[in-house]
Amino acid sequence: MAHHALASQESYNPNHLLDILLGKMSLKNDAALSRVLEVAPPVISKIRHRRLPVGASLLIRMHEVTGMSIRDLRDLMGDRRTKYRLSDAQGRPKTDEKEGAGNTQYSH
Repeated sequence: MAHHALASQESYNPNHLLDILLGKMSLKNDAALSRVLEVAPPVISKIRHRRLPVGASLLIRMHEVTGMSIRDLRDLMGDRRTKYRLSDAQGRPKTDEKEGAGNTQYSH
């Protein structure tokens, strides 16, 4: 089973974040939390069992629902990273497989 790099950090505890959200929103269980966050229940389960990291889109959804800052949400789960590294492939423009395909200009 592959683990993401954040899971290997001793301070990383996504359960703390999920428990705080349950209390803050007065929800009874993870199923209710999944409905509020508009994610499938297995997503919450996988996060609890550290098989899935809390991704950026889920953090943004948590921010929208709770009004808490992204930084506060990350702190609650123990994510203390201040910088993120992008791979060499990220941020590069996509190249077309056919040469010259990108040179086509549209006229109206």
